[in-house]
Amino acid sequence: MKNAVRLFAYLLVLAATLPALQAQQRPEPIISPDVATDHRVTFRIRAPKATEVLVNASMGPGNPKPPGTIKDQPGQWTMPMQKSPDGLWTLSVGPLEPETYRYAFLIDGVRALDLANHNISAGGAIPWSYFEVPGAPPRFDEVRDVPHGSIHLRSYRVSETKELHTVAIYVPPDYDRDPRARFPVLYLFHGGGDSQEGWSRLGHVAAIQENLLAAHKTRPMLVVMPYGDIDGDATALPAIEAFGRELFNDVMPIVEKDYRVQADREGRAIAGLSMGAGQAFTLGLRNLDKFAWVAEFSAGAFASPKFELETQVPGLLQDPAAVNRRLKLLFLGVGTEDTRYPGHLKLVDLLQKSGIHNEFHTTPGEHEWKAWRHLLAELMPKLFQPAGK
Repeated sequence: MKNAVRLFAYLLVLAATLPALQAQQRPEPIISPDVATDHRVTFRIRAPKATEVLVNASMGPGNPKPPGTIKDQPGQWTMPMQKSPDGLWTLSVGPLEPETYRYAFLIDGVRALDLANHNISAGGAIPWSYFEVPGAPPRFDEVRDVPHGSIHLRSYRVSETKELHTVAIYVPPDYDRDPRARFPVLYLFHGGGDSQEGWSRLGHVAAIQENLLAAHKTRPMLVVMPYGDIDGDATALPAIEAFGRELFNDVMPIVEKDYRVQADREGRAIAGLSMGAGQAFTLGLRNLDKFAWVAEFSAGAFASPKFELETQVPGLLQDPAAVNRRLKLLFLGVGTEDTRYPGHLKLVDLLQKSGIHNEFHTTPGEHEWKAWRHLLAELMPKLFQPAGK
């Protein structure tokens, strides 16, 4: 009996002390980045064995920088963090302007994402962590108290490869209000290493469209976002052509069979960023029988010394007047600090000298979502408008 009492007392003591023991063994969860109401932002990472930890971020020229900051490339600043005795590194910056920002840690020279932050852009070989500094009122790309649409995920078997792919389809709030109406479609492509969810997850396509709709600045449209990261070099012409066959043979039939859309060239636009920009530019201009609106953001192909417009789009420059009659819009966009900016200037110059009508748009930023969101917000009001608007 005494042994049983002792055992019971021991268990009571153990139950009382176990949470404290576990707390000592397990560090407190890290909040990073921590965006305060005054727009100051604190980065945190636990690296007790590191001797130096830096934050590399797209801070923007107008934001305050801490002592020791180095501008190491266009649009990017590297800032030192401070280490506490328990191995937690911290850095507070700001207040920052309302905007979206990207960053990564450099731990003793090794690049790392912020594991405390789930907002991650794959972005090919250089992934980034992202955070938002909210606006008051909310920025153009933030969710506002306006009517909202929905995003559908549709799976299909690729005709050529038999792979299972998924396409994300944004449906505007107006779609269910008038069951007789038909809607134009924007086919919108992601960048290398990303997925069909890139534009909806980090590109905020729904918020941008819905805020523009609420302000009566754009037409309601479906936005179709397929998976386009073809195996191998997805920017090479054979890969772009293969993606085009998937788009025309698999994706577009789903959209035009299952949704009330305008199934003609004047009801279709095509656009993309980075890798997807090259796809949209090439497929759009090669298929003016299918698309009257063509746009690209930050295509890397234009910066390549191997880029030849005649190879990319055969015959484009032979009859500029015919091209201009068919094209409602050729929209070219890039961040002013993007390494692809000079290549865009060369292309715009070539198109102008050749007599191909186009609109060239720039926005502050590097090769990042900040720039692409702004460019999308500039593009959408221009799509599917009558001549002269």
